[in-house]
This record gives sequence, C-alpha cells and structure tokens, in this order.
Amino acid sequence: MSNHPRTGSPRTATLTAAVIFAAAAQLYAVGAPGAAAVVETAKKPLTGAQILAASAPSDWRPLDPHNTLYMELPTGRVIIELAPQFAPHHAANLEALAREGYFDGLWIMRAQDNYVVQWGDPDAKKAIHKAQRTLPAEFERPLRDLTLTRLPDPDTYAPVTGFVEDFPAAADPSVGRAWLTHCYGMVGAGRDNDVDSGGGTELYVVIGQAPRHLDRNITLLGRVVQGMDLLAVMPRGSGAMGFYEHPAERTVIKSVRVAADVPESERTQLEVLRTDTPTFAAYLEARRNRREEWFKVPAGRIDVCNLSVPSRLRASAAAPK
Repeated sequence: MSNHPRTGSPRTATLTAAVIFAAAAQLYAVGAPGAAAVVETAKKPLTGAQILAASAPSDWRPLDPHNTLYMELPTGRVIIELAPQFAPHHAANLEALAREGYFDGLWIMRAQDNYVVQWGDPDAKKAIHKAQRTLPAEFERPLRDLTLTRLPDPDTYAPVTGFVEDFPAAADPSVGRAWLTHCYGMVGAGRDNDVDSGGGTELYVVIGQAPRHLDRNITLLGRVVQGMDLLAVMPRGSGAMGFYEHPAERTVIKSVRVAADVPESERTQLEVLRTDTPTFAAYLEARRNRREEWFKVPAGRIDVCNLSVPSRLRASAAAPK
C-alpha cells in the first residue's frame, strides 16, 4: 500500500468439552454471574454468548490509557489500541503526533470498498514538531519473549496464527519471527515504495475482507476496539484507490488524543477479553463450532481474522450512578 496505501513455544489451546467444563467450573468457584447455570449445562455445547455471560472479572483486562488513542469524528469517537509489542517506535511516534495536535483538523481522505479507510494530510504540508515524519519499518519482530495464544487450525499465510493479548498475530517458529495480521479493524502506517517511508502521519484501517497479502509489507501498529461502525460506512471515494476527488467529500478529524491525557471522567472505560484464559479457550471453541440453534453445520475451523476478541464497557463504568 502506498501512502496513498514468554517466550517459549506458542501455546496450543486444548479445545475440548473438558476444557469448557473446567472453565465453567472455575467461573462457578469465583462466583461469576451466571456461573451456576453454566456448570449445570457444561456438558452441553455452550454458545459464545453464554460463555461471555458467565465470565469472571479476571477474564477481562482494561485498555491501557497510555496505549489508547481517541479519534473524535463528527459522528462519534473511534478508539484505537496501540501495539507497542510489535511496533514500539511507531506507537510512540503516534502518541507524539497526537500530543502535538497533528491530526486535529486533518481528514479521512480515502475509502476504498472492501479494502481500507485512510486518514492524514493529503498534501503532506502540515508541520511536524517533536514527532517524526518517517521511521524504520516495523513489519515483524522476534518470536522470543512473546506469548502467543495459538489457534488450532492451519492458516494459508503463516505456519502459526493466534493472539498476542487481543491482537491477531502470526508466527514462523522455524525462523523465530512474529508479526501482526491484516484483519478487519487493524490499523497500519501508510508508506511509499521505500519501506522506511512511513511513520504514522498517514494511517489506514482495514474495512474489508482481510488483505493478508499485506502482512509483513506494512507496519501494523494497533487495532480499532470501538468505532468501526463509524469508519466502515464512509462514502466510497470515486478517485483512484478510493481517494476523494474533492475536498468537500472528506470527513474532518476533530481531534486525536492519547486517552491518558483525557480527563478520566471523559474516557470510555473499555475492557477486552484476555486471550490467556480458559474462558477464551472455551469461547474460541464455541466460535469454531457454532452451536446456536440457527447453525446446522458447524465449521469446525476458524482463522485468525474470523475471531474478533470481545470488548465491553467495564462493569463499574456501565453500572447506573
């Protein structure tokens, strides 16, 4: 895409009814809401919704406000979680850009159907002060010192896929490398042909079928946790590669802020499901083999881009005041 676009071996989740029962029993032991009902029916296949409803608070983790960005659009807030585990320099640079107000008043300038929405400065004229315009590429990183919750099914593009925290990732253990994958909602830094020509001044988000051929060709630096409904419906651009041909077609970005810099009362208190828990293992199996009444033929397979890690408002934030 041009700028127009612990350690150890990966852990294999044991995805059996016994694991699901153990997960439900663990929830019951900690007194999670709905856990008793889950234990009573644990020998039956559970749906993903039932597993999440019976989850314990410890199955979830809050977003780190120091690694979270709020992009305010006229239609609402888009929340982006950064991935410094994979792109530490880009994540830091993006925070610097936000803190100097770089994105404020810029635009969403491209919406290419079944591909990406992109934002930034289409004329590359806006001044940058403390941040960097370009950075060395961060396409992949060592697998060493990385905990990967591995998926059980084969992948077309990589020997191993799974999740590092809630980020979809792939790895090649034979060479000891890992990288983020271009799934729906993933955010990357646009670049030109030079691999080191991106830095985060132009960003894109995947809105279509996962373009996995882009993996390890562009720096992925985070994912949209909330607000994809605002981005995916952008009017498609009529210009080449979905660029808007007229400035009036662009959507203005009101501001981009680091969540830690926003007063706590104004933050969106989100949490995401931890992927290193029995609850996630059970949820994964429920998504591989859909047991809702509507489904007649469970797939028995899942790929890394067909499993979105759930997020929700933190219980304390959602409770009536």
